[in-house]
Amino acid sequence: MSNNDSSMGAFFAGVLIGGLVGAASALLMAPQSGEETRKQISKAGNEFRDKAQDSLEDARERAEATVADARRRAERIIEEAREKAEQISAEAKAQVDKAAQEAKSIADRTAGAATGEG
Repeated sequence: MSNNDSSMGAFFAGVLIGGLVGAASALLMAPQSGEETRKQISKAGNEFRDKAQDSLEDARERAEATVADARRRAERIIEEAREKAEQISAEAKAQVDKAAQEAKSIADRTAGAATGEG
């Protein structure tokens, strides 16, 4: 997952840098006054900054959704584990109670046989 996020970040960085270099090159080669060129460069820079902020916000929202999903999954797994532990504990208690009853029954029979009651 982090490798995929890293690849997406590198991709967006490449798009942003390539766009800026391309826009700056086109503006510098265009036959116009320096003031017009500076305005166009500023406008293009602002547009790319806005796009980068939008991309960053989208990535942040996806990351938050992924974290929330992971948290829900972890909570569900913890709840299932707790329920399973309670079930195992109840089964173990039942087995111990059953063994104790059998031991008491055997002890009672043995005591009865020893005293001649059986």
